Amino acid sequence: MNKITCAFISVLHHSHKSYGSAALLGRQLSYKSDLSLDKIYPNARLQLYTPPPPPPGSGDKFNGYIPMDKLEISYSRSSGPGGQHVNTSNTKVDVRFKLSEAQWIPEKTREKLLKSLANKLNKEGYYFIKSDLTRSQQMNLADALEKLRSLIRAQELDEPVAPSEETLEKLRRRQEKAVRQRLQLKRSRSQTKQDRQT
Repeated sequence: MNKITCAFISVLHHSHKSYGSAALLGRQLSYKSDLSLDKIYPNARLQLYTPPPPPPGSGDKFNGYIPMDKLEISYSRSSGPGGQHVNTSNTKVDVRFKLSEAQWIPEKTREKLLKSLANKLNKEGYYFIKSDLTRSQQMNLADALEKLRSLIRAQELDEPVAPSEETLEKLRRRQEKAVRQRLQLKRSRSQTKQDRQT
């Protein structure tokens, strides 16, 4: 027998104590999945908060800290499959911020971002990041923030070093070899078809 049936039978056995049976019935017969979040993560706080900023003096590189109070976050209905949950909950996340006023991004990186994202900023200078990857607001917000971090860190990478003469020669030889092999295969297929005709 499952838990609910056992609980119901035990409540019926103790039904002569009418003073507590209603409360007992309501508490024991309510169903809660073993996979509910409070059972999987018993000590988790499902609240958004901004962690304290890292100590100063971390250099002119982006340290990953994004102050939540400097972002404008809005939620809307997601698109795509997901059943009735899509129609009833606002899980899509839109994060926007004014790039020119983002003091939490290092100055050099901010200038690079302003140049590379010039066509993606709106008239007021806001940059938008959207995420509807999952059906959870918090997971989508985390995804949007990770997209933002990746975008900033990509601008901080050093300029690609030009390949050496030796590397260029290796690439040229490899390309020539690939061309020779392709032509040889083509010739052999042509010869096979000619042999079939005779």
